[in-house]
Amino acid sequence: MIRGRFAPTPSGPMHLGNIYTALLSYLQTRSAGGGEYILRIEDIDLPRSKPHWTELILEDLRWLGLHWDEGPDVGGAYHPYVQSKRLDIYEDAFRKLQEQHTIYPCYCSRAELMSLASAPHGLASEGPVYPGTCRHLSDDERTKRAETKSPSFRFAVPQDVHVSFIDGCMGPQHYPPGAGGDFVVKRADGIYAYQLAVVVDDAAMEITDVLRGADLLDSTPRQIWLYEALGTEPPRFAHVPPLCDAEGERLSKRPRSFAVSALREAGCRPESIIGVLAWASGLMDRPEPVKPDELISEFSLAKLPREPIRLPPSAIAALMQGG
Repeated sequence: MIRGRFAPTPSGPMHLGNIYTALLSYLQTRSAGGGEYILRIEDIDLPRSKPHWTELILEDLRWLGLHWDEGPDVGGAYHPYVQSKRLDIYEDAFRKLQEQHTIYPCYCSRAELMSLASAPHGLASEGPVYPGTCRHLSDDERTKRAETKSPSFRFAVPQDVHVSFIDGCMGPQHYPPGAGGDFVVKRADGIYAYQLAVVVDDAAMEITDVLRGADLLDSTPRQIWLYEALGTEPPRFAHVPPLCDAEGERLSKRPRSFAVSALREAGCRPESIIGVLAWASGLMDRPEPVKPDELISEFSLAKLPREPIRLPPSAIAALMQGG
């Protein structure tokens, strides 16, 4: 039984890039015959997340014809499906990591971390490598620093373990020991980091296959380390290249007019959006209106591009004019 998921953050309106990954993860799950598709709302960063964006996400997905078996509105065996309601589960995982001594408090200030900008980069999407400044502090040093600053907590990345996996879209991936440096699992303000929350949720919900954007590829070794530390098996991963305009700019960074809700208000048909995305993904030989379920038999990871997808101006213009 394949269990796939789509896990958006309700920090703004859904755009074409979101729908592109939602569609492909949906098709991957449904094409497996009997696969179960889960919708999870990743609102753990409460200052950025707003309830009205969650409602709009559900509305957009339904309008496009993407339906789920488990989620915040329909429930399921692994509820709740909203991260802000799962804090006790993250706390349990955090305590387990503490008991294993695989995490440690970090007292570095924002200014100290900013000064690392000139340090070598490790994982491309994760910024400079953290040099382990607080990793080997003595108990006395930690006590003294705790008097003036609340710590974040970092995962102590193994320095002698390689991480390798086969990505369903990007192929073989290999990361050397310590790649990216020690990363934060709980922020100084008490918010659990994405890396920990997503691993705990995917493991608890028995997700077997994760299809997401290639911008998260470098998060994968960190998540694999967490899976191992928590004693769970990681899912299969497939990272798809970004959806861009003709100049190569990611559509997620384009103006608000590329929001699904804006396209709907402009009179665009949901089948037209799905058709353009399916064509851009190599699942159709031309952009014509189609419903998601009509693409299930056409889906294959082997058909998907390996390089960023550039939508031609004609396709974008057609959508902007109502499809």
